[in-house]
Amino acid sequence: MPGSFIDTNVLVYMVSGDPVKADRAEKAVAAGGTISVRVLNELANVARRKMRLSWPETHDLLGAVRALLQVQPNTVETHQTGLALAERYGLSVYDAMIAAAALHTDCDTLWSNDMQDGLVIDGRLRVINPF
Repeated sequence: MPGSFIDTNVLVYMVSGDPVKADRAEKAVAAGGTISVRVLNELANVARRKMRLSWPETHDLLGAVRALLQVQPNTVETHQTGLALAERYGLSVYDAMIAAAALHTDCDTLWSNDMQDGLVIDGRLRVINPF
């Protein structure tokens, strides 16, 4: 059954001080979905460096996200798919790795603020900007 994949930026906006974007992000996440370990790593980095959360606060945030969403591991196959997507679609390597993880979990929707809204990847994954 197809599902949704949530990019890091959506999770960041979910806990941001912007009530409009936080509300839209919460709606995307509330429906459930999948993230990758890469998304968790990026969220941890943003939480520490930009949001200036303490380590306990960062761990709490990551734990809450893991409780809400399924986590896809990083694999060599995902990496190889990501490289091919970067080359084919002109995506950054990092965005392509997110798209590859979404494809490997059979998602049909990728919620992201970073990629072109409406882009269809491999004929089965649609990027949607919730903002």
